[in-house]
Amino acid sequence: MNQPPTGRYTSRFASNAADLRAAQQLRHRCFRGAEGLDADAFDPLCKHVLVEERASRRLVCTYRLLPLDDGNAVERSYSAQYYDLSALHDIRGHMVEMGRFCIDPAFKDPDILRLAWAEMTRYVDDHDVELLFGCSSFAGTEAAEYTDAFALLKDSHLAPKRRLPKIKAPQVFRFAAKLRLKTPDMKQARLRMPPLLRTYLAMGGWVSDHAVVDSDLNTLHVFTGLEINAIPASRKRLLRAAAG
Repeated sequence: MNQPPTGRYTSRFASNAADLRAAQQLRHRCFRGAEGLDADAFDPLCKHVLVEERASRRLVCTYRLLPLDDGNAVERSYSAQYYDLSALHDIRGHMVEMGRFCIDPAFKDPDILRLAWAEMTRYVDDHDVELLFGCSSFAGTEAAEYTDAFALLKDSHLAPKRRLPKIKAPQVFRFAAKLRLKTPDMKQARLRMPPLLRTYLAMGGWVSDHAVVDSDLNTLHVFTGLEINAIPASRKRLLRAAAG
């Protein structure tokens, strides 16, 4: 499932222990700011996507996919550690959790994110996925830095009530309640929104009404869901064109 030999970057699935180790090393640098391995019990259960610079073979982006048969299996996901996902139990189609998404901070090329989503698009189409979900992370744990972004999420992107995750984690920021009267500065909201989350939202994604404070990874994250059938047709055409 390699990307055709055009462009600066190429994408593929990890195929051996060395590939997985490279992904874990990049994750550690991105999430923890130091050399080491970011590894957990979910890694052996997941498929790991690698985006590499073609000429140097340097890994520039990675993320992992956890396939789930339907909503009954959602409690096996990474996200279920932090969110009550009982609202997803009635989903009968295939689901996939995307996690540990990161891009080497030395690379600012938007083509990396586009290629990462192209690989995801192929996977979703090949496996007839109904719901894509995961945790979208804001750097740091100070919610005050992101009030405009959270206010925009509150105004325009909350999950429908039938899908809204409930609170489970011991430490959360209930932005939908706390920022109920705040009107977001749209420019600041977009500037402070993580690129991955912006992409989810542009395709019709939705989020939880609270953010989890993750002291281990030093992030604030919101549960993010994307129902594949809800993606606008024009956006689907662009994604599939990029996927080749």
